[in-house]
Amino acid sequence: MKQFSTVTFNMPALRQKIIYAAFVLFTGVVPQLHAKDPVTGNYSPAFLMDVRGKVLEENGVGVPGVSIKVKNVNKATTTDGDGNFSIKGVNEDAVLIVSYIGYVTQEVKVTADMVIKLVPQVKKIDEVVVVGYGTTKKSDLTGAVGTVKAETLQERPASSLNQSLSGRVSGVNVSSNSGRPGGRTNVRIRGSSSLSVSNNPLYVIDGVILNPVGLRNGSTPIDYINPNDIASIEVLKDASSTAIYGARGANGVILVTTKRGTSAGGRITYDPDFSIGVLPKKLELLNAKEFLAVEDLAYANAQKYDPVGWATGTKYTDPKTKRTNPKLFDSQGNPLYDTDWQGEAFQKAFTQNHQLGFTDGDEKRSIGAFLNYRSQDGLARGSWQDRYAGRVVYDSQIKDWLKIGGTMSYTDQREKQVDQLDGGGITMMRQVLEALPIIPVKYADGSWASNRDYPGMEGGDNPLRVSADRISILHTQTLLGNMYTNIHLAEGLELKSTIGVNIINQREDYFAAKGMQYISDNGNAFINNNRYNSWQFENYLTYNRQFAKVHALNAMAGVSWQHIDRFENQASTEGFTDSYYRYYNLGAGSSPQPPSSVGTANGLNSYFGRVNYGFRNKYLVTFTGRLDGSSKFGSDNQFAFFPSAALAWRVTEEDFMKSIAAISNLKVRASYGATGNSEIPAYRALAGMGNYSVIFNGARNSGVGIDRIANPGLQWEKTKQVDFGLELGLFSNRLNLELDLYRRKVDGMLLDAPLPYTSGRDKIFSNVGSMENKGVEFAINSINIQNDNFSWNTTFNISVNKNRVLALANGDISSGNGIIRVGEPVGSFFGRMHLGTWGSKEADEAKKYNMLPGDVKI
Repeated sequence: MKQFSTVTFNMPALRQKIIYAAFVLFTGVVPQLHAKDPVTGNYSPAFLMDVRGKVLEENGVGVPGVSIKVKNVNKATTTDGDGNFSIKGVNEDAVLIVSYIGYVTQEVKVTADMVIKLVPQVKKIDEVVVVGYGTTKKSDLTGAVGTVKAETLQERPASSLNQSLSGRVSGVNVSSNSGRPGGRTNVRIRGSSSLSVSNNPLYVIDGVILNPVGLRNGSTPIDYINPNDIASIEVLKDASSTAIYGARGANGVILVTTKRGTSAGGRITYDPDFSIGVLPKKLELLNAKEFLAVEDLAYANAQKYDPVGWATGTKYTDPKTKRTNPKLFDSQGNPLYDTDWQGEAFQKAFTQNHQLGFTDGDEKRSIGAFLNYRSQDGLARGSWQDRYAGRVVYDSQIKDWLKIGGTMSYTDQREKQVDQLDGGGITMMRQVLEALPIIPVKYADGSWASNRDYPGMEGGDNPLRVSADRISILHTQTLLGNMYTNIHLAEGLELKSTIGVNIINQREDYFAAKGMQYISDNGNAFINNNRYNSWQFENYLTYNRQFAKVHALNAMAGVSWQHIDRFENQASTEGFTDSYYRYYNLGAGSSPQPPSSVGTANGLNSYFGRVNYGFRNKYLVTFTGRLDGSSKFGSDNQFAFFPSAALAWRVTEEDFMKSIAAISNLKVRASYGATGNSEIPAYRALAGMGNYSVIFNGARNSGVGIDRIANPGLQWEKTKQVDFGLELGLFSNRLNLELDLYRRKVDGMLLDAPLPYTSGRDKIFSNVGSMENKGVEFAINSINIQNDNFSWNTTFNISVNKNRVLALANGDISSGNGIIRVGEPVGSFFGRMHLGTWGSKEADEAKKYNMLPGDVKI
């Protein structure tokens, strides 16, 4: 059969077709120019032509990079730098699919010379929101859910998701007490709900539940998610939205949806950002002159108010007699140094972040690959973080009834930490406040200066030595993945099966040089290895139908299994003659310590369901329930049921509201439900064994014995919550207001409660009482200006939460300076109240308490 190439002439389209047809008839290739009708099977004439054109914005400027595809044919192109495109050999009745990010996808019938004008997408007021095991329209929500999109996260780049959430959602408090990158960020949704078990929210990444295990130095699994991969975040706050997660929803749930591939053809993106962090404010601390003046004043007060003790010459020391060290004072006793420890300990922190993305796909399948590198210096001098991350995603509509997909991400992160939770309570941050201003960082001979160089002072080392000579390198590798199948069984009925895995490997390399008071007298080092494995398998059916145009039903039911195991081991040694080997050669330590290891495992089996019903798109109701069974609790209390119900009324859908044009959205909602908290260590309902050491005949002997008392009655911590909400949108939703009132009561609080010493054990996990959180949340979002070239949005939120202990089984519980007491908030401090000082006229009264005028009155 003969072949030919089509040629486009610069003449009217009709004349072109006539000449083209005559040429075809003459060459005898008619069969090639007939298209087969897919319905009748007959051939109908079709002419091939070259198509060229230009794609314009609304203002008439050409748009580069627009995807142009021939519908149902494997032909595609993209526009050049001026918006021009051309495609050869296209049927005259073909349709082009024109797509570009931020604009409406169009289908346009071909002509010889085309001009296509893009139409901007109108932002949907009724956006889709991710909820547990599904999605719903925001207008159909009956619970309290906050949403943060990727565009908002990119406005303020951060090293971790938790830091990105700060200030974004009402009722969500984000705090950090560390100067290192991403260091120990705490998230609390509507206050704390537990005494000693986890108060962290549950994180779900693309359907994979992250087990809130306690990682090294207070880190959590969510710290290792690359924020650049996030497409949206939903924060579930009330019981109606969190009850679908049952036993782990008491502290709220944060759902994270990551970025996927695209159906608009191949695309490469590169997003770099660079920033410098600075300490926004310094605390007001004493300088050298002020410190010495305070010391002199204290001595003078002793002479005035305690003349007897002062006269002994031994109770008080004249500070001027201590100022003789030539390293610190001149011959007149004046300080040689005036050190600003905040200025010395903190630095300008440079951060660089590079995100590279490759996406491709069409109407039936998409793929994406994302690479990330982040390097960040901490505000605390000596701290840093390096992270390499990669992720691949795949989605494919294999059949009309079958869709599959998956995600796999890997993170490799190394960080130098300066905020260790051990080491005698000495941390760099603490020493910044406690280091004396009269001592330097180092002396002229290069030796470190310390508080103990000045007599009578507590002898912690200065913060820069703590940072430099105590080395803690945390190396974390994480693997997070999932695969799913979505099977269309019948009209409105789908079955989704997912399997997910989360593997975390951590190694901490630790070394502390000798001579560091309260930290390491002789030098010590250890290597700690942790491995956490978690897998889950979930299957759930979803039925979604509308009936008679007024009834909307969405029902879901499923089953879930999850297994978590952990293994940890540590090798340590002491007695280093120098700092050369550090943790690279533990054998160099003269005093090896006993090795340690521990392994645990637990499982969770769950059955869950939810029904959403709407009538005339006005009246909405949601019922949710989850039955959880955990291996952590006693045999009689392993299962618990967590139900919830919610109602909502879309007032703006009523006829009497149609005439009020200013109000574009008004919804009233209420919910009540129960959730739980099971995040206690494994096996706490059972008696446990522990290691013991005894000395026989001058030799150390090891043995094993009972170390923990059983508590077969240990049961779930349950949280019941009621919520009332109001949503108001004004002026076509350019101004949105949201108000929530809530009360949350916790019963059966889990606590590793102290025992009388006569029991032979110090603690036992028990259900000890109840507490409540009451609060109000208010948020305003406004679109002030929005046009093609400029947009200005404003967000404001405020929340108030009041916490109170309602009941305790065995009275007050004290730990150090902290106390848990009925009527007081959790986290209260126990101590004496400062009432001022005793005056001269109160000398007789002060004497009753063995006090003198000028002493503190407490």
